[in-house]
Amino acid sequence: MDEYTSRVRVWELLCPGIPEEVARARRWTRDILTDCPCADDAALIVTELGANAVTHTTSPDFRVTIHRTHQGVTLTVTDRGDSASGPHLTQSAPDDTHGRGLAIVAMLTTELAVARHAHGHTVTAHLAERQAQRVNDKGAAC
Repeated sequence: MDEYTSRVRVWELLCPGIPEEVARARRWTRDILTDCPCADDAALIVTELGANAVTHTTSPDFRVTIHRTHQGVTLTVTDRGDSASGPHLTQSAPDDTHGRGLAIVAMLTTELAVARHAHGHTVTAHLAERQAQRVNDKGAAC
């Protein structure tokens, strides 16, 4: 029966491109990863990437995908909007009120990839098992 069981789990959520939906995506992420030690980091990452999709593009929506394996958690946020530039790391001045989000995401992840495509952007962030394995009460990793 092993060929019918999989330890890979994938969830997707499509959100309208409005600011209120970022909070819904954050709550959904926490709900999905409730038993995972990296749930708070994942929720912060989804919040930042969702906010970027809503704030910096003309996308009518954004899609959040959570891909969970024994190796860790991969979060992907895809928008279908246009912008003058794609998501990128910036060096913010101490007084700046914006521009630190993607740098925070990069610090929390083992891998961060930004892809620009014909119809928007996809940002993929990976929390590796060694990060996620701040083992929970039952001794299970993400």
